[in-house]
Amino acid sequence: MTTPDHIGADHSSTESRRPDGALWTVERIHDLGLITDIATAAQIFGLSRATAYELAKHDRFPVAVLRFGSRYRVPVAAILHALQLPASDDQPPDPPAT
Repeated sequence: MTTPDHIGADHSSTESRRPDGALWTVERIHDLGLITDIATAAQIFGLSRATAYELAKHDRFPVAVLRFGSRYRVPVAAILHALQLPASDDQPPDPPAT
């Protein structure tokens, strides 16, 4: 299966962009590390920061959210899974030739 190099082919105003205006690519999401903050996860999902916190508060964020005191953290693997993207940079091996 090939993976698109950017999230969402629709280039509408609801497009998921980073604060610097760049699109969230699979590679950029991987580069976040193991966990990210909820504001970054919200950007990836195309949500506002306020909406993200409200959803997390009511356990309705698109993926599981970890809470550490007043801080919310989101596992990057859960984001990738929710977006149906590969969890690693490794591509699956080619099937054997017949």
